[in-house]
This record gives sequence, structure tokens and C-alpha cells, in this order.
Amino acid sequence: MEAPFSLCVYCGSRAGARPEFTDVARTVGQWIGQRGGQLVYGGGRNGLMGTVAQATLDAGGTVVGVIPKALVEREWANQGCTELHVVNTMHERKRLMAERCDAFLALPGGIGTFEEFFEAWTWRQLGYHDKPVGLLNTNGYYDGLMTFLRSTVQQEFMGGWQMDLIRVDSEADRLLPELIQAAGSSPEPRLEEI
Repeated sequence: MEAPFSLCVYCGSRAGARPEFTDVARTVGQWIGQRGGQLVYGGGRNGLMGTVAQATLDAGGTVVGVIPKALVEREWANQGCTELHVVNTMHERKRLMAERCDAFLALPGGIGTFEEFFEAWTWRQLGYHDKPVGLLNTNGYYDGLMTFLRSTVQQEFMGGWQMDLIRVDSEADRLLPELIQAAGSSPEPRLEEI
């Protein structure tokens, strides 16, 4: 049976310095699983990645992991995924994750998380897909980034409409339903144009 929705979650392969980061990853996974949803993520079992995947499975959801061969050992590929896809490149990883989801969500993470979030956002502004893109600002983790992004609008390197393409919230219980509801009206992606 197909899941009612599929959410791509980008997050750290480390747990981070604050327990709230692990807590929010667990909350997101539980939310997906309790609704019979599907998590699409980077396929690792460490850090926030492992937490969100396990919480999804424990709550009754399905998990699709996508990991490049080069990271199978470094990120400890999660053999407990419902589906685990080992691909050749990071580009293949990101493309498959994008194809398999209805919406994107970034939790706290490092440069890999940032890069994936920005690519999903960039693809949205270019019209390659019309899937909602969310940023979960747990414990103010992304406050500095949001300040910087607003400054790029002030400096006229971005338009306000581009900022309007992302949904930012500090509370998972508000942001998750908003993303899934918005995804319900999204047309099919045009990722083949990328």
C-alpha cells in the first residue's frame, strides 16, 4: 500500500550539541510514522539521520534511504530502512530523494544539510518542481542564516518572492501539517529538466 505522503528530510549525520536537536528529529519521525507516511532521507544510521529514521519506523511509517557508495561506511548505511538505495554519486542521491518525495524539510545539520536545502529551494525557484520546502528552526539554530538571507534581499541579490518560497517555523507540529497540506496541491515535478 502506498503511503499517503512522502517527506524528504535533510539533517545532520551527527546529533549536535543540544538534546533538543535529537528530540525534534524523533518528533518529526514519529509524526510521519503515526500518519502512515514515508520518510525519504540520506540513508545513514548516525546522528539525527538515524534518529528520524528509527522514529519513523517505530511509529509505523516506511523509510526510503538513499546513500552514495562512498558514504556507506562513513555514514553507516542504515540496513533497517524499508528501502535502501546505494547510488554512485551525490547528484544521483539528491535527484532520487527529490523524485520520491512530496515535500522537503531541513532539520539542524551541517554543510551537507545546507547544500541539500539550498538545492531544493533553488530548483523550486527555477520551476523544476513545485514541492513545498520547509526549514525547522529548532532552538534558533537557523536564526543567523535567516538574518543573512533577509540581508541578501535588502542588498537586492534576491527578491522577497524567493524568500516566500520557503516555510520557516520553530515548531514541528505547525510546520509539518503545513508542508503536507501544501504538497497536496503540487503538480508533478519536472526534475528531468535538471
